Formats: sequence, structure tokens, C-alpha cells
Amino acid sequence: MLSIEIARAWYPANDPVHGFDHILRVYRLAERIAEAEGADLDIVRAAALLHDVDGGQLTADSGQRESHHHSAADFARRILEAESWPDERIQAVEHCIRAHRFRDDREAPQTLEAKVLFDADKLDAIGAIGAARSIAYAVQSRQPLYASPSQRFLETGEKEPGEAHTPYHEYLFKLRRLKARMFTPTGRALAEGRDRFLTAFFEQWQAELRAER
Repeated sequence: MLSIEIARAWYPANDPVHGFDHILRVYRLAERIAEAEGADLDIVRAAALLHDVDGGQLTADSGQRESHHHSAADFARRILEAESWPDERIQAVEHCIRAHRFRDDREAPQTLEAKVLFDADKLDAIGAIGAARSIAYAVQSRQPLYASPSQRFLETGEKEPGEAHTPYHEYLFKLRRLKARMFTPTGRALAEGRDRFLTAFFEQWQAELRAER
């Protein structure tokens, strides 16, 4: 039977960005949102445990991370078929997983359960934990922690050739937008405080860097 302990073996324990700690936080957040919003808890729990299952095994700079939501959905089908889940419920879990990625909006969350997973996953990318994860991701992918965004990046979100992707780049490109992307009322309420902290953190980050120049 699919469980937290079974899922633990699918993820590295020492990956601070997409390892099992991230999965467990998303699982707890997803449960909280699902209960408040009246979503199907079994589908939400399964999707939360499986949503990064291949992504967690990949390095941060691997091109495979671009499609990890699809490989995770395929893995989820194999696991749930072995557990004799009905096909329509497997499809519901697959949709949650395929629709959870911020950088790929080709399949937007359509069901309440997919919206719950999206919100839970994005809540873990903001606040104090989100700030720490953005720094850890830069370290994993061998990017500098400090580099000023180019004017092109500030205006369009596109980097100049060879431009680094620092935590502040990630904040500008993705993290500051997540509060507005929440789908559920519970997700939006939980995002408020986390977003305030994240904004204050990166404002202080930039202020300290400017003071050193």
C-alpha cells in the first residue's frame, strides 16, 4: 500500500531542494489544503508522494528536470496500477503531477486535486524554506550566489548568453509570482505570510549587496 515510508525510498535524503524533506512538507501542506477545500484526500496524498519521484533522483542542472513531471506521472501509473487503482483515479493522479510545474503551463491544473497539489508545491518554494531552497539550488547547479541581473533579464526574464541564474534571478523570475498563482482560497491565505517574508528577505539581500559596492 502506498505510504510515506514506501515513498521515502524513492527520494534522496540529502537533497535540500527536491529530496524527501520537500516531499513530506508538500504532503502535509496538500493534506491541509485538501481538507479545507474538500478535495479527494487519497488522490492528493498519492500525487504529493509521487510528484517529484524522478526529479528527486536528478541533479539540479540536469536537462531531465525539464520533463520530470512527465516521467513522475508515468512512474505513478506503474505504482498505482500495481496497487489495483481504477484507471480514472490513476488518470486523476497523473494530471495532478503533470500540471504541478510552474515552468510548464501546457497542462494547467483543471481539477480541485491538481490545484491543491500545485498550491502545496509552490508554498514550499516561498517563505523561509523557499529562500533556503533557492540558495541550495544555486549551490547544487554551481551557480553564483551573487550576480546582478542584466537589464534584459529585468525587462523580459530572458538571460544574456552566459548570464548566471542566482537566487535573486529565481526570485524575480518565479518566486515573487507564486502568491498570485495560487488556485485555492486556502493556498492564497497560506501564501500571504510566506510571500511577505520572501519579499523582505530578497529586499534585504539586495540592500546588503548594494552597500558592499
